[in-house]
Amino acid sequence: MKTSFSWLKDYLNKRDLDPKTVAELLTMHSFEVESAEKKGSDWILDIDILPNRASDCLSHLGIAREIALLTKSKLRLPPLEQGSSKKVKKAKQLKIKVSNKEDCSRYSLKLFFDLEIKDSPLWMRKRLEACGLQPINNIVDTTNYLMLETGQPMHAFDLDELSEEITIRRAKRGEKIKTLAGQVYTLDPDMLLITDSQGGLGLAGIKGGERGMITKKTKNIAVEMANFNAPLIRKASKKLKLRTDASWRFENGISPELIDFAEKRLSYLIKMTAGGKASKGLIDYYPQKQKTRKINLNLDYLKSLLGYPFKKKEVLKILTSLGCFISQEKKKNSIIVTVPKRRLDLVIQEDLIEEVGRIFGYQRMPALLPKTVLIPPERNESLFWEKKVKYLLREKNFSEVYNYSFISEDDRSLCGWPPESLLAVANPVSSFNKYLRPSLIPNLLKNTRDNLKHFKELKIFELGKIFQRVNQKKIDPQRMEQIMLSGLITARDMKDDGFYRLKGVLDSLFNGLGISEVWYDEYKAEPKNSKKWFWHPGKTAEIKIADRRIGFLGQVHPRLGNDFAIEPKVFLFEIDFGRLAQLASEEQLYQAVSFHPAAVRDLAVLVPQGTKVVEVLNVINRAGGVLVQDVDLFDIYQGDKISQGRKNLAFHIIYQSSQKTLSSKEITEVHKKIIRALEENLEWTVRQ
Repeated sequence: MKTSFSWLKDYLNKRDLDPKTVAELLTMHSFEVESAEKKGSDWILDIDILPNRASDCLSHLGIAREIALLTKSKLRLPPLEQGSSKKVKKAKQLKIKVSNKEDCSRYSLKLFFDLEIKDSPLWMRKRLEACGLQPINNIVDTTNYLMLETGQPMHAFDLDELSEEITIRRAKRGEKIKTLAGQVYTLDPDMLLITDSQGGLGLAGIKGGERGMITKKTKNIAVEMANFNAPLIRKASKKLKLRTDASWRFENGISPELIDFAEKRLSYLIKMTAGGKASKGLIDYYPQKQKTRKINLNLDYLKSLLGYPFKKKEVLKILTSLGCFISQEKKKNSIIVTVPKRRLDLVIQEDLIEEVGRIFGYQRMPALLPKTVLIPPERNESLFWEKKVKYLLREKNFSEVYNYSFISEDDRSLCGWPPESLLAVANPVSSFNKYLRPSLIPNLLKNTRDNLKHFKELKIFELGKIFQRVNQKKIDPQRMEQIMLSGLITARDMKDDGFYRLKGVLDSLFNGLGISEVWYDEYKAEPKNSKKWFWHPGKTAEIKIADRRIGFLGQVHPRLGNDFAIEPKVFLFEIDFGRLAQLASEEQLYQAVSFHPAAVRDLAVLVPQGTKVVEVLNVINRAGGVLVQDVDLFDIYQGDKISQGRKNLAFHIIYQSSQKTLSSKEITEVHKKIIRALEENLEWTVRQ
């Protein structure tokens, strides 16, 4: 809120204040002053008033009250009209009708007669311009001036243009009104309208209408002072994209009691600027007056919450300076505080404690560490293994990605999921967020497509929730959510088979998690399993631990890769993280490194196309016994030189003993034993 410093000084006894000191004082205790700029002989303070303080501080008088409180000086109230003229021109018997008392808690009209419409005084025009308002005439300027001074919005109607009954009601759908600015707005039932028998007079709490506006011919006026429903005004202002100084105050909530002070101040200024006479009292609709709020404040609780040993006299002095009335309660160290009606933000004792703290000054309270016992939290197993998995994959140069938990209609169609099998979002923010994701894979493929523009090779993973419908009739959140771990790599070139590279990553991951008995089984697509659309036939395996399947490893189906506009081959894994965390163990079995050298011998086996690599590995390990330290498959060849229906598997066999250095003769004997074992299968041929 733009505030004139010279205007503020009218209400303060302390005259030696400077704007920068006031700005710092308000920032430290009340509201942040965003800027203090000199404008002519005045200073303009831009003060960020908190929404809960709109009722008492969205005005110059409210800010002056804060300054007086902080500087321990006395507030000087502006002059008021002490009485109304007894003999006035006979006026229309205006009546007020409010369709719904929840929309308007108070509606008042003050009548003035025999006025002279002219320019407002220079001092008033200057203050309005300093605060960003354009002067119009003495009547309109006075109502705007009082809104800035007291915080109570007002609007003046030409009394002679009004019919006898003023109605405050919801607008009809499609109803229109033309505002003072000449703009026509189409309304709906969420908007409040001021009307008479001839039609709309204004948008309640937002802007006045063209009919009933003040002109040079106006002699008699009715000034509206009201209190409207805050959420209703905010909703209407937002819908119409029309935000005014009045709507800003109403939508934050102001006290209906502001009208009583504003009415007396209005009578004084109208008489000063336009002459004429005022009617006695108000035409007032106020069915349920604002109740006085009383709060029970425990002084011991105040001290413990603020962490400072306040003296009782000190607390009482601060609360009294806020305008509160104090009465003692029978209980020790407990008082009853009656708060002023303008302070709508003071509801519970914590609100009063906050006021005591800010007025006293938090900077004056010494910083003390709280006296408490720190209890270490219980270990979260899922979170522990999440961190462990992420660390192990980052060690393998994988980058973690985070994606939204949604997929689009296009993603669903490409992956082959029926719409009824997915969980649809009731109110998606866009078409790209239509369904909750049943798999991490689609978003990982989109990450790959987007990032291959900048990188030749990708290694990424994601650990997150997927959502699967397990019951068509009833949604069970606990069963439908599942944490999954997925990752992928792209091939370095067209000849690169990343399957074994990714398998090596997984072997290292399982080893780091203390999981043994891991093996890879032939992938068999289930009849109604959409995963069949993900995987390349013949280059996919099920990941199993003992006899339990925990995930999949394989190449993305070329067709799916093309659909996602990915050129290189993509290899990925998908693992049920919940099962993985259950099987993981911190216990590691360490084996001493052998001091004796290892020897490597190569061996190639010609086998039928349908033979699994694991079958050959099992024979080699069984025949070689403890001297075979490791076996690595380094080549698979299926070219023209190999007879039809056959493939060549080439292995590195590493021989090593933990007891002694193996001689060449010993290695040859074991190697021949392996060859004999392989050739027992008549369909296999060892190529040395």
